[in-house]
Amino acid sequence: MRLLRVLLLVMAAPLTIGQAQPVLVPDVSQREIEIRYSFSGAELLLFGAIVYPGGRAPTEGAEIAVVLKGPMEPIVVREKQQVAGIWMNVGRARFRSAPAFYAVASSRPLDQIIDERTAAIYELGLNNLQLSPGGGGSTEEQRRFERGLIDLRRRNQLYIEEPRGVEISQGVLYRARISIPARVPVGTYTAETFLIRDGRVIAGAVRDIRIEKHGFERFVAQAAERWSLAYGIVAVAVSLLLGWSANVIFSRR
Repeated sequence: MRLLRVLLLVMAAPLTIGQAQPVLVPDVSQREIEIRYSFSGAELLLFGAIVYPGGRAPTEGAEIAVVLKGPMEPIVVREKQQVAGIWMNVGRARFRSAPAFYAVASSRPLDQIIDERTAAIYELGLNNLQLSPGGGGSTEEQRRFERGLIDLRRRNQLYIEEPRGVEISQGVLYRARISIPARVPVGTYTAETFLIRDGRVIAGAVRDIRIEKHGFERFVAQAAERWSLAYGIVAVAVSLLLGWSANVIFSRR
């Protein structure tokens, strides 16, 4: 699917009969976002210009959609149900590749500016995410788990859809603001911009963004990854020490 998207963008770039296609010139307000102990979220500005052949925008105009997503990760979704008065895991589904964060903003609602097939190819909209299910269940069951995953991450502000989140000025300049939550995963993200006309993508551009932990948070994350056994032992020891200290303090009172 991603190869097909690349091929379509390449095909949109050459000259058509007697007329060149417009070109996107995008940028972002931050190429790197640092997560420190005081990090409570951020706001990323995606902006740029549409360069039309001859330097003149057409009268009919075009629409813009921007997507910020990443990093891709495997995930297991479990379904809980109440059995004999006890909540238990009764089902599970595995997805080989799902974005840990996904946000899409557009100048108008996506279903008004792009056809369903093109939206599915470019994964525009939460309903068009390609989550790569691991198999083992029926199609309807997989779709149920997909909806559950999307709903869960949407409530945690990790999946966002803004149907009027892009502003276009004079048919040439555009900008969109995307909120980055405090619980955003670290990793490499892609900011994709799509120029849409007559329901089709006619131009696209990509920028990379890096979200990293710095300071003490980075040290803790690296310790947990590189020295997992020692990290676990220290974490248990600190928990026992804090519990013992609290017990001594309250017993004296």
